[in-house]
Formats: sequence, structure tokens, C-alpha cells
Amino acid sequence: MTGAGAPSAGRSDGTQDGPDIFVIAGESSGDELGAALIRAIRARTPDARIRGIGGDAMLGQGFTSLFPMTDIAVMGFLPVIRNLRRLLARISTAAQAVIDNPPDVLVIIDSPDFTHRVARRVRAARPGIAIVNYVSPTVWAWRPGRARKMRPYVDHLLALLPFEPEAHRRLGGPDCTYVGHPLIERLDLLRRPEPTPEAASDTPQMLILPGSRRSEVQRLMPVFGEAAARVAKAVPGVTFVLPAVAHLADIIRGAVAAWEVKPQIVTGEADKYAAMRSARAALAASGTVTLELALAGVPTVLAYKVSRIEEEIARRLIVTPFAGLPNIILERELVPEFLQDRASGPALADAIIPLLGSSPEREAQLLGFSDIAARMQLPDGASPSAMAADIVLQYVGRKHSGK
Repeated sequence: MTGAGAPSAGRSDGTQDGPDIFVIAGESSGDELGAALIRAIRARTPDARIRGIGGDAMLGQGFTSLFPMTDIAVMGFLPVIRNLRRLLARISTAAQAVIDNPPDVLVIIDSPDFTHRVARRVRAARPGIAIVNYVSPTVWAWRPGRARKMRPYVDHLLALLPFEPEAHRRLGGPDCTYVGHPLIERLDLLRRPEPTPEAASDTPQMLILPGSRRSEVQRLMPVFGEAAARVAKAVPGVTFVLPAVAHLADIIRGAVAAWEVKPQIVTGEADKYAAMRSARAALAASGTVTLELALAGVPTVLAYKVSRIEEEIARRLIVTPFAGLPNIILERELVPEFLQDRASGPALADAIIPLLGSSPEREAQLLGFSDIAARMQLPDGASPSAMAADIVLQYVGRKHSGK
């Protein structure tokens, strides 16, 4: 590791060939964003030096990670507490790497429990380094005071959701630009021709999406199984497809073994998107997948269960009235939400059965989804990664203003 006064990259005379950008991603979705950002930056400045911390997607772009991203890919309040010693050590390592060999720009991607601690240390030790935060913390949902607290150490915030710039203006946060959600770049995979009402009512297909985390899958699979059994009795010919994340596929297969009706289990993004293109309706855990379903035009019922201690923490801290991204974007409950004890097999079945046929509930969701798609579009067909790269590169050579 070089000393604090060393040049960040380049030729033997100490000058730099191209921009030097340090990128930190802390979990898989951030890794995907980081990989797309790297591609977009190199398309504009092929001689850019890009280093930092990332996972397989970023490594696939010729990126070298300071340490394995899995060391810091910890989600949820309790897992963070259990791994706190290791996380604190990795925060120190990451911050010191930036401080000792300063880049032009530090880009932190999501994972605020880790990346923001690194950013604060860097700002204190190297106040001239510009810091760009890709993905807004959910200040509009809980702990809104975080927005104002970010302002001293984040120069620019790249938002994935269209309402976030206004939320940060209202809350006194840093400068914020909506650069688009990465799902916008996958619309061709999501969109499909709507089947005729006659065909759809003959053999409707229902998606079951129990989540990507072990705890949520374990809590939701029993009630999803009960709901599927009730739907099968009420809707003749209905079929079920369950897209499973690879690392939980065995757990899901074990849980399905006890179900009265057996869905087709598929893995991988290609199969998931193929299922979305042919689905009539979906039963899904709260998360990004509900936004995917909205953009794919698949009417949805949302469910979520957490532990009692997490529920109590959420009740005290969360300020948004909605859990699902489609509802948060529209500021109304378009997609029915069933949380905690309300997420029962009978309640979920009663909500999804009308969506599998022709009904006012189905038409209302499809109309709302069109509104969501319009709000999320970028001007002139721009791509999220391209917009993000352009803003990051604007900070090359620009010192932190201190304002």
C-alpha cells in the first residue's frame, strides 16, 4: 500500500493517465450496479482506473477487489450485530485504502451501514475527495433525519426512484439526481403481449415469489402454500410457477414437498423473466420484485413477515404507510399489502383470485402500473448506468466544495 502522498495512478512522472475512481459495493444488487457503472465509465474514458470493493459482477469487468465482498454482505439488524467486529475491521481497511492512495472520486453503492461509515472517515481525513452515493438510503421510509446528516460527507446522490430527489430537498439532504432504476434497462425482458381474456381465463398461470432471504422464505412458504391450495380449488386449470433464487432452491423444494399443490420451480433470471411474461398474477414477498412485476404488468398481492423484535423496531422507526415499491411510488395502495398476521393463506387467496380473471381489481392494477412506468422513464431514452457515469465523471478533478 502506498503512502498518503503517493499519486493515485499513472506514469512515472507522477501524473495520471485517466480518472481514478474508487467504488465500494456491499451486496449483490450493488455489485450489479457497480458493474454497469464500470462499463459505462470505461465506454466514456477507456483509460479510467477503477478500484475498490465488489463482487463477481464487478470482478467480471476486470475489477480487483480489496477484499471479498462477502466479508461485508450482511443484511438486517441482528446479522449486523452478530458480525459487528468483522465489519468494523473492514470499514477501517476500506477507509484507509482510500486515504492512503486518494482517488479523484469515491463512489459508495448502497449498503449504508458499511459504505457511509467509510465515507465519513474519508471526508474527515481527505476532505478534498469528491464522494458520490449511488442508491439513496430509504430516508423517506424510516429515520428521515439521515438525509440532513448525509450532506456534510456526500456531494451527490444518485437516486433509483423518481420521488427521491424531492424527498431529499424536503429533508435537507445532499444534491440528488434521479438516474433511473436498473430495471429500466431490462424492460425488453419484462414486457410481454397480454394474452386474450379468453385464453387467460382458461389456463391462468400464477407466480409465487417467496423472497431471496432465508428468513423471509421460511416465514412465507407455509402461508403461500395454503393460499395456492385455495386458489387451485377456486380457479380451474390454474398453474403455479415458483422462481427460486439459487442459494435457497433446496430450502424451497423442501418446503414445497408439504404443499397440497406443487408449483413448477425454476431458477435463474432468464426463467424468472420468462415466467413473468406469461403470468396472469403473482403472490410475492415485499421487495424489488414487486417493482419488476409492476413493470411487467403482472397484477400482484404482496405479503411480508418478520420476527416480532424486527416488527417492534419497524413500528417505531418506519414513517411510510406502505411496504411495496409500487405503492410507495404512487403514494397509494394499488397492490394489496398483507403484513405480519394479516398474511394468512385465506386472506392472500381471497385477494389474488380476482386478479386471475377479468375484474375491476385487475384493471385498476394494470392502469396504475402504466403510471409507474411513465414516472420511471428517463428523458431521451437514456440508460441509468450512462446517467450515473456522466455524473460521476463530472466530479473528476473537482475538489469537495465544503459547502
